[in-house]
Amino acid sequence: MYKNIEKQMKLQLKDLVEYQEHQVVSKTLVQNEAVSMTLFSFDQDEEISTHAAGGDAMVTVLEGTGRFTVGGQVFILKEGETLVMPKDIPHAVYGVEPFKMQLVVSF
Repeated sequence: MYKNIEKQMKLQLKDLVEYQEHQVVSKTLVQNEAVSMTLFSFDQDEEISTHAAGGDAMVTVLEGTGRFTVGGQVFILKEGETLVMPKDIPHAVYGVEPFKMQLVVSF
């Protein structure tokens, strides 16, 4: 079920994905019909444009600050903060500063 991650080892999720200049980087940890779990790093001013997910999407910021626009409402999240973006509601993600997040989508 899990891939790209060590098992039976203490980890810092934010250390599993690196920043790249002028890019959004993703690393998939789980992908199946029930759930997906992905780590992302965003360089400052990089974004994922407006889209909708086929399941409820929960993001937790692991480092830095990100801006999440969900159904037209803006949320600024910092390290340790979590937001659930409901299924089929358009949302976008923007790097206010370089930041890392964990995304869990349940279908």
